[in-house]
Amino acid sequence: MAGTKEIRLKIKSVQNTRKITKAMEMVAASKMKKAQERMRAGRPYARRILSIAMHAARANAEYKHPLLTRRPDVKRVGAVVITTDKGLCGGLNTNLLRVMLTQHKEWIAKGVEVEYRAIGNKGFGFLNRMGGKIVSQVINYGDRPALERLIGPVKMLVDGYLEGRLDEVHIFSNRFVNTMKQEPVHSTMIPIPLEWQTPEGADLDADKVREGSWDYLYEPDAKTVLDELLVRYLETFVYQAAADNIASEQSARMVAMKSASDNALNIIEELQLIYNKSRQASITKELSEIVGGAAAV
Repeated sequence: MAGTKEIRLKIKSVQNTRKITKAMEMVAASKMKKAQERMRAGRPYARRILSIAMHAARANAEYKHPLLTRRPDVKRVGAVVITTDKGLCGGLNTNLLRVMLTQHKEWIAKGVEVEYRAIGNKGFGFLNRMGGKIVSQVINYGDRPALERLIGPVKMLVDGYLEGRLDEVHIFSNRFVNTMKQEPVHSTMIPIPLEWQTPEGADLDADKVREGSWDYLYEPDAKTVLDELLVRYLETFVYQAAADNIASEQSARMVAMKSASDNALNIIEELQLIYNKSRQASITKELSEIVGGAAAV
């Protein structure tokens, strides 16, 4: 009976684990819906301001903003890494950090200095372990990140680029595709590329942003408008990337916890079968002993 007792304890333990994973799955499903709504609500604005920034980058204005100017020799790079604060979301962070690490090795091989801004506890911990240079970090930003907390790293990047301390600025984040699919994305933020993807991953129509096909009348002047517009664009892009990452996190966690719950159920069924066989063998043995004793009498 010792064997059946151990099996019962294992079944009880797996059942308790399944209760936890099932509860986490339901919580993630509830948060996922709200996160997707917030993410989709910000996409039209992010797409529009990105479109205007790309048009401004191609326009023949009398003022060429420094954020639109490419530098021929890249020696120092700043990178924003957006990950989750918590785990239990499958390979979401692992896939993103793998992309970031590959790019990091390429930069180091070329002799490029890299400094990082970490948004999310998982990325912050990974960068610490790999010995990356971390200039700033934002952790525990929650399910509804406040723009005020994200402005700090963006301002540091803009100032670093304008002062000449950085030659390029990149961002690594997860892009939400659907509930079952999230993609790690590596994009260049500064200088603003002439061809880019929107935060939701849909390519802007290249025919609409052909060189020489766009120009603006600026009021009061080009410098005042572009100084405000391009900084606002960078803030919007980082915020939208964080919103996409949160939606990806909740979706990945829901899928991972559902998979864990299903696996736990399979284990329970297997253990229940083993328990029944063990119990049946024990009953058969007892009956055999009883019959053998009666025959002896």
